[in-house]
Amino acid sequence: MGEKSSKEKAQKKSWFKGLKAEFKKIIWPDKKTVAKETTAVVTVSLLLAVVISIIDVIVKYGVDFLIK
Repeated sequence: MGEKSSKEKAQKKSWFKGLKAEFKKIIWPDKKTVAKETTAVVTVSLLLAVVISIIDVIVKYGVDFLIK
């Protein structure tokens, strides 16, 4: 019951070989590219946070105006 068949072992070994081969195909970006992309993501995130905050304040005052 606790023993694995040789077929299961071969499948796992094959899967790991495939995984290793796929990792070798990855082209990792250089530091400059990572820095530029990180800056872009942070900037867009901050801009969206500001836009959402402005919309939230407008809706809040709109709802308060309608309620009073």
